[in-house]
Amino acid sequence: MGQLFQCSLGHPGSRHFHSWEAPGPGPDHHHGSCTDLQRNLPRAIFISIPLVTFVYVFANVAYVTAMSPQELLASNAVAVTFGEKLLGVMAWIMPISVALSTFGGVNGSLFTSSRLFFAGAREGHLPSVLAMIHVKRCTPIPALLFTCISTLLMLVTSDMYTLINYVGFINYLFYGVTIAGQIVLRWKKPDIPRPIKINLLFPIIYLLFWAFLLIFSLLSEPVVCGTGLAIMLTGVPVYFLGVYWQHKPKCFNNFIELLTLVSQKMCVVVYPEVEGGSGTEELNEDTEEQRQPIYQPTACKDKDSEQPQP
Repeated sequence: MGQLFQCSLGHPGSRHFHSWEAPGPGPDHHHGSCTDLQRNLPRAIFISIPLVTFVYVFANVAYVTAMSPQELLASNAVAVTFGEKLLGVMAWIMPISVALSTFGGVNGSLFTSSRLFFAGAREGHLPSVLAMIHVKRCTPIPALLFTCISTLLMLVTSDMYTLINYVGFINYLFYGVTIAGQIVLRWKKPDIPRPIKINLLFPIIYLLFWAFLLIFSLLSEPVVCGTGLAIMLTGVPVYFLGVYWQHKPKCFNNFIELLTLVSQKMCVVVYPEVEGGSGTEELNEDTEEQRQPIYQPTACKDKDSEQPQP
């Protein structure tokens, strides 16, 4: 998905290096990697989901077959208990396998979460430094560091299960809103370029299940869901202060400029460039309008420096 963002949401250049805005055209840029997503992404989805479902279902069948209901309820880690009962001296394989699976899940979450910040910065919703990539490795290092810091802040809480419930509800809510947004865009803007396009029946079926589970969660745990919604709404003032408020004081812009320069030097990052011959479709007016940032800054220093001297 990060490569998809790089292909379809690219804004090469350095004209807005020191602003809370997506970068515009300019000479100093770098390009990220781009693969054949029209072929590889659907293939990855169609292979991974049935494979994971197959393994998960048959693992549970094995647990239910080898263990009694009392053992399942009494066990804190069913896979470990299963290994101790059947594998004997090789029971150590199960906790190692669980650890490897956990690290694999965290690795995937890091890729996904950092690319969300990366794409948000390129749309002008986050500081523009988060839209930069490493000059050699083409990885969004500032976005990865931002993900790491925010994760460490969330781990300060002492009750991990409560944190999981809050984050799970918020994530699930945004999954449904995202899918609904795709349906709305298919209806209101049917002609914009779409690297991958599927039948609307699939998102509609997903939304039906999503609505049922969401309503069930709200009815069963209203306090947890309400707290999760309150946490989510804390982003509203950040949006108005960082994006909607166009005429910011000079001290705020100077701080963003200093932060961007220091981050560029420490992480060795620049803005990515979209290759001209990548085969993407020509953008229409609707797509260009979507890419316009909400915050339009004042004249940049680069423009001032280009003025002819008397």
